Amino acid sequence: MEQKWPQQLWLVRHGQSAGNVARDEAEAGKKLLIDLADRDVDVPLSELGQRQAQAMSGWFRALPADAQPNVVLFSPYVRARATAKVVLDHLGRDNLLGMAADERLREKEFGILDRLTPLGIHDKYPELAEQRAHVGKFYFRPPGGESWCDVILRLRSVIDTMTREYHGERVLIVAHQVIVNCFRYLLERLDEDAILAIDRAGDVPNCGITEYRFDPSAGKHGKLVLVQANFVAPLEQTGTPVTHQKDQPAAPKS
Repeated sequence: MEQKWPQQLWLVRHGQSAGNVARDEAEAGKKLLIDLADRDVDVPLSELGQRQAQAMSGWFRALPADAQPNVVLFSPYVRARATAKVVLDHLGRDNLLGMAADERLREKEFGILDRLTPLGIHDKYPELAEQRAHVGKFYFRPPGGESWCDVILRLRSVIDTMTREYHGERVLIVAHQVIVNCFRYLLERLDEDAILAIDRAGDVPNCGITEYRFDPSAGKHGKLVLVQANFVAPLEQTGTPVTHQKDQPAAPKS
């Protein structure tokens, strides 16, 4: 039976963004609103985020040529697109079978809660904060926004596209934290409790790499099997190239 899955799949969260920095500052300062003028789609990488993207891309470049990604898909949001561009510049676009921005890989939509900190949500929409606590983040859908289930629904169609167009290939997806976790939910056949336990254990690191390889002996017809989760390539020092560290364990959030 013909293999339907990619041979390898890497899921990567974008590098640190200006939004990540603004959110951390707002929460540390116990503010109600994240100080960010850009709409979410336009938030750029921070200087650290650029360095993280360079380090992660160097790790991919250090792989043997026949083990590097040959398909790159990415969220159209500026921070993910910029992270993907660094990878594309390292790998060389002429060597790729496909590269595309895909709106199905966009960030989870927060609706009327956009730019509010947890304190801000409790202050402005206490009834929604109560509902979210009761329903849980997996099923809770803010007005005008999405639940994790909504994100999972659109990612099911991304998987359909991969199995139709990129079976046997080496696919890299550059997107967002919730996207990475929702893909894990689908690919590892998790349930609500399991994926939320992973989420509670810590954020997906910026430029963290989660890798799957096709195992023909797994399942009835073979499937993608997790190799490593949230691996972070060490930041490059000036004049020092990144070395390939295949078996290094996942690092904490940068």
